[in-house]
Amino acid sequence: MISRREFVKSSVLGTAVAVATRTPLFGDAAAPTSDAEPRFGANYVPRKDWFYSWLDWDQQAIADDLSGVAELGLDHIRAHCIWPFFQPGINTVSDRALSNLHSLLDAADKAGLDVEVTVLNGWMSGLEFIPAWVAPLAYPFSDQRAGNMFTGPETIEGEKLLFRRIVEAVGTHRRFLGFDIGNELDVLMQIPRCNPASINDGDTWATEMLRYADEIAPNRFHVNGISHAPWWNDFGFSREQIATTGHASVLHSYLSQEDHDWVLSRSDPALLHLIEYEVELAYAYQTDLSRRVWVEETNISTEYMEPMFRNLLATGKVWGITWWSSHDNQVEHDLGLLDLQNRPKPIGKKFAELVAEFRRTPSAIAPRKTALVIPDQGLSTKPWPADWKYATPYMNLINRGVSSAIVLASRSKDKDYLRARGITELIQSPG
Repeated sequence: MISRREFVKSSVLGTAVAVATRTPLFGDAAAPTSDAEPRFGANYVPRKDWFYSWLDWDQQAIADDLSGVAELGLDHIRAHCIWPFFQPGINTVSDRALSNLHSLLDAADKAGLDVEVTVLNGWMSGLEFIPAWVAPLAYPFSDQRAGNMFTGPETIEGEKLLFRRIVEAVGTHRRFLGFDIGNELDVLMQIPRCNPASINDGDTWATEMLRYADEIAPNRFHVNGISHAPWWNDFGFSREQIATTGHASVLHSYLSQEDHDWVLSRSDPALLHLIEYEVELAYAYQTDLSRRVWVEETNISTEYMEPMFRNLLATGKVWGITWWSSHDNQVEHDLGLLDLQNRPKPIGKKFAELVAEFRRTPSAIAPRKTALVIPDQGLSTKPWPADWKYATPYMNLINRGVSSAIVLASRSKDKDYLRARGITELIQSPG
């Protein structure tokens, strides 16, 4: 009798899809070299009970989900802890949640998937998950910094306890890729009476948490899973910080409704080169030219997926592409690669076909001898949503047939830097 996996490979996805290897692709190595092939994965969203599944664990359902992800030919997942489920008290970490996390990594191992563990998830899919012990809570007259997750010393020590306990539980697991310290934590800085923090506060906190992650889990892949906002605005974390700490610069690339309306009023290139622009923007702030950019979240239509991914990979700067999300769900609606019966959707089939192709034939790197010069700060004239003040001239260059790099004004006269990047022509951005 033909196995389910063999059936899916032959009749649903065709011969183009390779089943994920059972050997860890990352293991105990540090961040990959600049010439490593890009990786492809998915943000794991359990189809049964969403992330509430941490409270009502079903190991077989989890195993089936991850088998379905592997059958698409993917090599990793990003797994999301829910902070109050894992740490209901400042000195209390749930043994059951840690056991469930270990079981998830065991299931991932059987499926041949590495796992990036995203820890301080106080913000998920439009919902706020802040533990009760994280102040200021409902007391506007209290010390706003005392229990703030970014600035409160005792609160930060409580956060570190959770990281230590997770390392004790899964730190030596061969599928533990590393820590993402939290999901889009810059959003929590915006919520009224939540955890207000300045850019300097955010930088200080993230630098320390990533340093601590390296201390307790060395030679793993640790990042800060910010939203797209800090790249486009001077907000949350500085671009200099998020481009130089952790093992990769992280992008969550989506069109806001305002962006969507603006972009769809134009045709190519704005729609097809958005992620490419964001990768080049992130790279401009990096000081290590071998450092890669991780497109940690993105979701686009089947129609535009292929050209956008080709443009993205042509930068030669990508560590990996991780789709949002693995499965459809009552909360995540229809954003998944797989449906509620673990069957590949049309968008999942397309993603799998492209992954197989990109692995067979890596994308050619587009030379970028021309660079758009932008200011180091003040990239948007409004705090939210960001405008396209500097993205527009980048797209205009594409309309002229120019694959452009981006260079900061502060580095535009550094001949050694420009030579190292192969840049021979600079174009000053307007404004």
